[in-house]
Amino acid sequence: MSSMHRYEPLIPELSPEAASPIRIPGELDVPVTARIRRLLDLAAMQRLRRISQLGLVSQVYPGATHSRFEHSLGVYRLGCQVLSHLLSVEQEFAEEINEQDALVFLLAAILHDVGHWPYCHPIEDLHLPHVVEHEQLARHWICDSEVADVIASEFGLKPLQVAAFIAAEPQPSRALQVLRNVMDGPVDIDKMDYLQRDSLHAGVPYGRNFDVGRLVASMRIGQDGQRLAITEKGKTAAEMLVFARYVMFSEVYWHHAVRSATAMLQRLVFELGERLDTSQWAFQSDFDFQSSLLHAAAGAPGLAELATALFGSQRRLYKRFAQFSHGEDNGVHALLAGRPFTQLVELATELSLRLSRLSGINFQATDLLIDAAPVKREVQFRINVWVTDIEQRELKLVPMSSISPVVNALATEQFDHFVKRVRVYIAPDRLSQVQVSVGELAAWIREIASSWTP
Repeated sequence: MSSMHRYEPLIPELSPEAASPIRIPGELDVPVTARIRRLLDLAAMQRLRRISQLGLVSQVYPGATHSRFEHSLGVYRLGCQVLSHLLSVEQEFAEEINEQDALVFLLAAILHDVGHWPYCHPIEDLHLPHVVEHEQLARHWICDSEVADVIASEFGLKPLQVAAFIAAEPQPSRALQVLRNVMDGPVDIDKMDYLQRDSLHAGVPYGRNFDVGRLVASMRIGQDGQRLAITEKGKTAAEMLVFARYVMFSEVYWHHAVRSATAMLQRLVFELGERLDTSQWAFQSDFDFQSSLLHAAAGAPGLAELATALFGSQRRLYKRFAQFSHGEDNGVHALLAGRPFTQLVELATELSLRLSRLSGINFQATDLLIDAAPVKREVQFRINVWVTDIEQRELKLVPMSSISPVVNALATEQFDHFVKRVRVYIAPDRLSQVQVSVGELAAWIREIASSWTP
């Protein structure tokens, strides 16, 4: 671990005199050079103004309508700060990195969400074969559009270098490996911005209670020279980030009403299938996307009602009927968490049929929805800390989970289990007609799921 030393800015983007600020919420100034501004003004980036960062969260938290464009600026701002900091405290890193590496990292920071389309994360969790994932669209925007021309002419880079960095492909230098960890890791700049920004706009305090400045100041490089580490002074700030992430998932991202809207959207897209023109999603705003779903669902029994309930003039979210947590004796959570979406649909359809037979009322297949953790799990929190070995009078790296009960309890592999509950939702006009108890429903689920192939 190197000591503080002076450095000259590698690139204009790290020099305050070369940039003018763009103000974003949180009373923050983002230093933007003329060539970065030219990148921001392109259609590929401007479309992010019309794509919300949190999508369906605004159904519950009305202020959570901030855009992916705003978030991109926030991540870029933190990228400039972290890069400047590492150049000043890590001499070996400063000697190894070159101008090209620094530009690849900062361009990746500002372009990291360029491939996003409306509501892409919950829809990608369905793993539908006809849906192109946003990582592929990012490569398209970066390499096959006017973005590529600006990257080449203004920054002297090959667009593929930036696309490969965003896609987490192996990097050609140790400096870039470190910066990949800064971009996507336990205390990455993406997470540090979205937790605070989402919390600010949602109007809740949970994501703003960690010290970003302290965390950045504690950042160092591990012994292998390829991964980020922190000093002991940043331990508490990192623990507070872990706690912020845990509570934001519990109270915002996986709020039961947010997940009701999510389950409605996922089932609607799943049922509409190839009737949707997915080739247009890369160019649509949130409003355009909503309109296309309403149009595609029009006239389809069950689907038209589902689309209107979610995106129509009146908000009619499905109601939570049952909720199952990890560790409960009934075992429903363990049976359904991480299951393919097709199996959840089959289960929901069978449960609807049983409710119809029991009550004599025609429950449509889309009147009951099941929400469970997707197959893909959250990235776990694994980072090392430089601590002082008093006996040996030297610094050594230890896993943070070994010295932090907070990290051990809230950011281990159980994160998805405890945050992401399994929930059963019923259409609001059908809820009073359900004639089974939660216990009886759980027994049905166990019976049906027991026949599934492991």
